[in-house]
Amino acid sequence: MFILELTYTAPIERVDALIDAHVEWLDAQYAAGVFLASGRKNPRDGGVILAAGVDRAEIEKIAAADPFSVEGVCAYRITEFYATKTVDGIAPYREELPS
Repeated sequence: MFILELTYTAPIERVDALIDAHVEWLDAQYAAGVFLASGRKNPRDGGVILAAGVDRAEIEKIAAADPFSVEGVCAYRITEFYATKTVDGIAPYREELPS
């Protein structure tokens, strides 16, 4: 599982100009079953995405395709972790620790 933390690197006006394209990109990743949750940070200096079902190379490729990345208005920090405990709603994404 991955936590993708976005931090804006451009004025919010540039971010807002790309928000529709960013939401389309998000929707495509939800439809593909990769994104589980997402939203703005508070204060509004970026966002957070919870993702699963792909490997690190694929999640990096997905992040690079975000219109925010393509247009250089955010930086991504990607953290991989083992979701060994979850609420029942995302139980299919539970993982075992590697041996």
